[in-house]
Amino acid sequence: MSNNLSELMADLKEQEALDLVKAQLEQGMDPKEILAACQQGMVLVGEKFEQGSFYVSDLMMSGEIFKTINEILAPKLTGDAVAKGDKIVVGTVGGDIHDIGKDLVVAMLKSGGFEVQDLGVDVPAAKFVEALKESGAKVLALSCLLTTAYDSIKATIAALEEAGMRNQIKVIIGGGPVDGQVVKYTGADAFGSDAQAAVRLSREMMA
Repeated sequence: MSNNLSELMADLKEQEALDLVKAQLEQGMDPKEILAACQQGMVLVGEKFEQGSFYVSDLMMSGEIFKTINEILAPKLTGDAVAKGDKIVVGTVGGDIHDIGKDLVVAMLKSGGFEVQDLGVDVPAAKFVEALKESGAKVLALSCLLTTAYDSIKATIAALEEAGMRNQIKVIIGGGPVDGQVVKYTGADAFGSDAQAAVRLSREMMA
C-alpha cells in the first residue's frame, strides 16, 4: 500500500492519496512508514520535474498535498516517532518579499527529511545569524527574486564572517535570476536552479 501512496503522490491524485493515508492509519500502519511513502512520492515528483514532465505548478500542488498529509500524520508522530533530519535555515533575504520559490524549496526539503527553519521573507542578515546559532544548522539557503537583493545576500554572508561562522556554514542561494556569477559576487558556496536542486545540494553539503 505504501508503494501505491508514493504513486498517488507522484501522480498528484490528492483525494485518493488522502483517503489512502486515513485508511492506512485506521488499519494501524506505522505513521513513519506512511510518511516515508509520501517522501518517496515527493522524490518521484522531483524526478518528473527534472525530466521536464512536471512544471512549477505541479511542484506547488505536490507541496500542498505533502503539507496536508503531514498535518494528518503530525499528531501520530510524537516523541521518538519523530525523525529529526539535518537542519537547514531558509529565508528570502532583506529587501525581497517573494515567497513562492522559497516555499517550494521548504516543501521539498521537508519531504526530503530535512528539519527546516523557515524565517519567511525580507529577513535581515542578523536574523539569519541568530537562527543559525540557535539551531546549530550547517546549511543556509537564501532566496531572492530581485536583482537588487544580491547585496542583501552579500551582506548576510558578510554577517556570517563577522560572527566567525562562515567556515562552519554552507550557503546555497537560489531564485529566478541567480546563477554562477551571483555566487561569485556574493561569496556563496553554490546556487540551485530549482527546488529539487536545492535538495540535492543540501544532501551533498551534509555528506
